[in-house]
Amino acid sequence: MTDTVKLVSLAVATPEHVITQSEAAEASARLFANRFEDFRHLARVFDSAGIEKRHAARPLAWFDEPHGWQDRMEAYAEVAGGLFVETATSALRRAGLKPSDVDCVVTVSSTGFTTPSLDAQLARRVGFRAEIERVPVFGLGCAAGVSGFAIASRLARCRPGAVVLFVSVELCTLAFRLDELTRPNIIATALFGDGAAACVLRAGGDGLAEVESTGEHLFADTLDIMGWKIDDGGFGIVLAQSLPPFAERELGPAVAGILARNALNVEDIGRFICHPGGMKVLAAMESALSLVPGTLDHERAVLAEYGNMSSPTVLFVLERVIRAGLPERAAMIAMGPGFSASCVTLRRPV
Repeated sequence: MTDTVKLVSLAVATPEHVITQSEAAEASARLFANRFEDFRHLARVFDSAGIEKRHAARPLAWFDEPHGWQDRMEAYAEVAGGLFVETATSALRRAGLKPSDVDCVVTVSSTGFTTPSLDAQLARRVGFRAEIERVPVFGLGCAAGVSGFAIASRLARCRPGAVVLFVSVELCTLAFRLDELTRPNIIATALFGDGAAACVLRAGGDGLAEVESTGEHLFADTLDIMGWKIDDGGFGIVLAQSLPPFAERELGPAVAGILARNALNVEDIGRFICHPGGMKVLAAMESALSLVPGTLDHERAVLAEYGNMSSPTVLFVLERVIRAGLPERAAMIAMGPGFSASCVTLRRPV
């Protein structure tokens, strides 16, 4: 019998700079109100987003000035690199392992990039072996916290005993655009923050949770729901108003299909652990999954404290659920560009 894959440890981290929601609202009004006539109507999102503060790669004053690709990617390399080292080191320490014990590292990020990739640039600083396998993944967006976790768990399952490190790092605030006078840009300014998480996975031994199954669903003709528009200024957010109603209508059947392919159904899940994309998305997910409104309490708490950090956010929620007590079976769910849904089921270790 093949050893099951265990989540051995989990660590999260955020950049040092903190921006409260009131500060973000005031700064946005100063920068946009006189240039974008619909701003006053859209500004209500700062109050309704359910966010109290978020962490940022740069202090608030940095966003008052225009920035091009060089500024943004230099900031990304510096801050994302620091968060990678911090979370990876912490996760390995909690697992009782050394960096030299890592056989494979999977890194997901969609808010910046370096070439060579972060894992290569930081290999000596962290202490990885020369023969480590590296799997950098770009473009999965908010879904990558679950999709990347699934990739890492499958790699661990293929090599029993191998130590697989999964790192998710996103600096969403670096995509802020002074020149984008659009509804999606204002919404993004009210929603997004920065953060990182790392997990150690291994087949065999003990752990915080057992990885039971993984699955994804790619929705047809949905490329315009979420993603990046890339131009000379940097990343520009693509975020359709149709996302919450789409999630309410389509997520339930997609998750049911993923679970069915793994001989499970929705009633088998004791706790859904969801990526908190926003308050409206959380309400839509509760409806789609036939949950009592307010059930996703840890998700709302993470959203309030950190904002939507894209891929690592669901891992911040997972940390809280584990701390509170994992049920017999849970399912991590996230949606992202594609448009897609990802699901991983976890079992409480015996």
